[in-house]
Amino acid sequence: MPSLLIIAHGSRRAASNDEVRALADAVRAQPDQAYDHVETAFLELAEPSIPAGLAALASKGATDIVAFPYFLAAGTHVAQDIPEAIAEFSAAHPAVKVRMTPHLGASATLPAAILGVAA
Repeated sequence: MPSLLIIAHGSRRAASNDEVRALADAVRAQPDQAYDHVETAFLELAEPSIPAGLAALASKGATDIVAFPYFLAAGTHVAQDIPEAIAEFSAAHPAVKVRMTPHLGASATLPAAILGVAA
């Protein structure tokens, strides 16, 4: 089974980073979720970094990692920074397959989720 790395921006505010970690805990606890491991990583301002998060999963035996950008819009971080970090990791770890999903904001289910939260 693959492993999931939820990638967020990172914040100077520790509570914001903890929210992302709590999200990973909630994803991990979902019944019938399809991942051996669910972890978090941050682009900046928090740890672990994206390369460190990928390396941590690889050290747990992951050979197939799904990188999920927890971002609402496809700015420079989603379009350039995250793919570059993944490419650098992949070059150094060719035995580990890393696939980046579309960012959260591109999800077709997001409009319904927004309406559900707003209700």
